[in-house]
Amino acid sequence: MLADDQALLAATFQVLIDATDDLEVVATAADGDQAVQLTRSTAPDVVVMDIRMPHQDGLSAAAQITSDPRLHGTRVLILTTFETDDCITRALRAGGSGFLGKGVGPAEFLAAIRTVAAGDMVLSPLATHAVVTRSLAGSSPERPHVTPRELESLTPREQEVLLCAAEGLTNEEIAERLYVSPLTVRTFVQRIMHKVGAHHRGQLVALAYRTGFARVPKPPPLSFSRSCKRAAGLRARHDCVPLSKA
Repeated sequence: MLADDQALLAATFQVLIDATDDLEVVATAADGDQAVQLTRSTAPDVVVMDIRMPHQDGLSAAAQITSDPRLHGTRVLILTTFETDDCITRALRAGGSGFLGKGVGPAEFLAAIRTVAAGDMVLSPLATHAVVTRSLAGSSPERPHVTPRELESLTPREQEVLLCAAEGLTNEEIAERLYVSPLTVRTFVQRIMHKVGAHHRGQLVALAYRTGFARVPKPPPLSFSRSCKRAAGLRARHDCVPLSKA
């Protein structure tokens, strides 16, 4: 299901998704309230949720969806232009399974939907960096208390998987690198999370950096969405940013 108050963007996303063989848009919502109502009536596998929408923002709507026991099989993927620390943190606290910027490419967007539908988490480079930075600063109330010694209790294979996850690789990418199946990787990730007390993949990645197990990445350079790039030659740079509301 798509939830975005910008009709043109929603229509574009729907065309892109419906063009695939394995994905289908079952409903579209133009505001947060409608997103919650349609999710309850259609029970989609994934809700692609914008943040800034009328009546109720996407993060509040996401929290309602993920806390509803009737929708335990529905995942929320946040797709927005506002990749701020506050939005990222609120999205994870709301139970979001993914956080991407709207500058993402079509292939990566579709891959993220499939990944979230499979029960895994997807974070953009900016989101990953924000999670790591907040965890290292001790500002996240959700982070489990794990010491490097506890991470050393992981098996060598689990440590390999953790380092790959810290790079932001998906289960499929980790499987390809380690020559195992994606299902095996998923089992390893779940086992690691259970051992360290992490509740989602974002916490697991943050722990790897906070304990020094992995090195803190530099934040990726900011980039305009494709629509902004096209507009850059027609207007001043500061006029380009508001082209996409959320």
